[in-house]
Amino acid sequence: MTDLNSMGASIGAQFNGLNGRHPGQWPIVPRALCGVGVFLLALLVGWYFYWSDQQDELNSGEQKEAQLKEEYKGKIQQAINLEALQKQKKQVGEYVATLEKQLPSKAEMDALLSDINQAGLGRGLQFELFKPGQVLVKDYYAELPINIKVTGNYHDVGSFASDIANLPRIVTLNNMNVATGKDGALTLDAIAKTFRYLDKDEVAAQRKAADPAKQKGQK
Repeated sequence: MTDLNSMGASIGAQFNGLNGRHPGQWPIVPRALCGVGVFLLALLVGWYFYWSDQQDELNSGEQKEAQLKEEYKGKIQQAINLEALQKQKKQVGEYVATLEKQLPSKAEMDALLSDINQAGLGRGLQFELFKPGQVLVKDYYAELPINIKVTGNYHDVGSFASDIANLPRIVTLNNMNVATGKDGALTLDAIAKTFRYLDKDEVAAQRKAADPAKQKGQK
């Protein structure tokens, strides 16, 4: 205990009379503590002005590296499936081309309306109404609704609906309503919808009309 007290007194004595003396002439303990203080201060200043930014850049680089690795994995997966994707794209293109062939042009619409009419007459049905409506122009096609009302027996009406579905052009029956008359005949009231592709002038007009709307939406 006496040794510790004397050691503490000896160390404490080294801090006496330091004022006015050059630090190089200080005793070993004050000089050591001063050196440690300067070292810690240098670390603090370096961290605040330099190393903290370096750490942020390092963290950002690690995040970027992880992102690039994920993108690389995705591209590798796409490259592996490239042949299958190309095959699928080709199949989709063929399917779209097949559907486009089922859409008549503007000049072929009259013939299609005649086919619908003949499908009913061929089954012995009586047309009470056959009225084409207003053409609805969409982005890539035009839709023509036709209000129809036919009367006939059960089998002939069913066959007529089947014949419409099997036409080489796309025709759908919508809002169908079937009623039975006093004589047992069925009356089919429906809207037949057929579709055609737009010609070049119509496509140009659609795009021209869409551009101002897009610009207005972006503002």
